[in-house]
Amino acid sequence: MILLEGVLAAEDVARVRRDLDAAPWIDGKTTAGPAAREVKQNRQAAGDDPLVQAIEKFVLEAIHRHPLFSVAARPRRLSRLLFSSYEGGETYGLHTDDALMGAALLRSDLAFTLFLTDPETYEGGALTVTSPLGDQAIKLAAGDMVLYPAGSIHAVAPVTSGRRLACVGWIQSTVRDAAQRELLFDLANARALFARGEVNRESLLLLDRAQSNLLRMWAET
Repeated sequence: MILLEGVLAAEDVARVRRDLDAAPWIDGKTTAGPAAREVKQNRQAAGDDPLVQAIEKFVLEAIHRHPLFSVAARPRRLSRLLFSSYEGGETYGLHTDDALMGAALLRSDLAFTLFLTDPETYEGGALTVTSPLGDQAIKLAAGDMVLYPAGSIHAVAPVTSGRRLACVGWIQSTVRDAAQRELLFDLANARALFARGEVNRESLLLLDRAQSNLLRMWAET
């Protein structure tokens, strides 16, 4: 998982939330696959509404501007963005995302959640991603975004008070393999540190990890 801080500034979050308050909302089950539909209980902004489409364009441009987005995701295609709302016990139970999405059959390599409400304004609602090390519960500040594997088992815990607003979407990467994307991400970060003259333990560790992972990928014994 990779955290992207400050994808939306505070004033941009306020604008998006204000516009979403004026937007029409529909049952979230309408955009879920057959299995996920059984565990999905939320509302989504109607994607065919012109106001929602304008919000989507605004947020998408902000995501692409973030300096870490392109090096972390290596995006080739993005899905339509979905704006979701949870309150009054609404939840999204354990599920995994469809591998191919939409009429264009976008391959979902990565998923992302961009938080639009601060965690202290609602109870519950953590994004929980299952990993070999156990469940990781994620609640970020409004404007922050997390990238995670679309093939993971994940859920949104019930929101027991307040309202949780978020934007979600999926990415088809130009680099299909997650380990190769991680290698490129390490190298890009190390290069950025060196370009700033920061030859330190952090930059050297990134190079060490990239070198070791390349050796694991290529070495024959």
